[in-house]
Amino acid sequence: MVHTDMPPETVAVGADHAGVALKNKLKEELVHKGYSVLDLGTETEDSVDYPDYAQAVAEAVAQGRAARGLLVCGTGIGMSIAANRHPGIRAAVVRCGEETTLARAHNDANVLCLGARITTEHVARHCLDVFLETKFDGGRHARRIQKLG
Repeated sequence: MVHTDMPPETVAVGADHAGVALKNKLKEELVHKGYSVLDLGTETEDSVDYPDYAQAVAEAVAQGRAARGLLVCGTGIGMSIAANRHPGIRAAVVRCGEETTLARAHNDANVLCLGARITTEHVARHCLDVFLETKFDGGRHARRIQKLG
C-alpha cells in the first residue's frame, strides 16, 4: 500500500482490445490501493494495434511520468516485445507470483505484462500485488541490469 504521507506513485496502464477488460479491473485495484493511474488506453474491445499502447506506457515510464507500467494484451508477449524496444524499459511477461517476484528482485522489471487470455483475474491481481510490493535485490543483479543498457 502506498503511504499516505507521500505522494501516490503513478502507474501507467495500457491494453489492446484483448486486454482492456482485465486492464480496467486492475486499474480499479490500483486506485483502491492508493496509486495514481495514468490510463493510456484502449477503452473498447474494438481492434487496435498493441505496439501503440506499449509505446505509450514505455514512454511514460522512461520519461518519469510514471514509476512503473502495466500492459495487458492476449498473451502479454506482444506488449513485452514492443515495450522492451525502449531504452530503460524492462518489461516482463509473467504467469504467476514466483515469476513476478523474480522479475522484480533479479531483473528490476519496471513494466508488468499480463495475458488476458492466459491469466485468470485472480492470478493477475496477485501478480500485480507482487509487482508493486517486491523490491529490486541489487547486488550482483545490478551489474547485470547495467549491461542491458
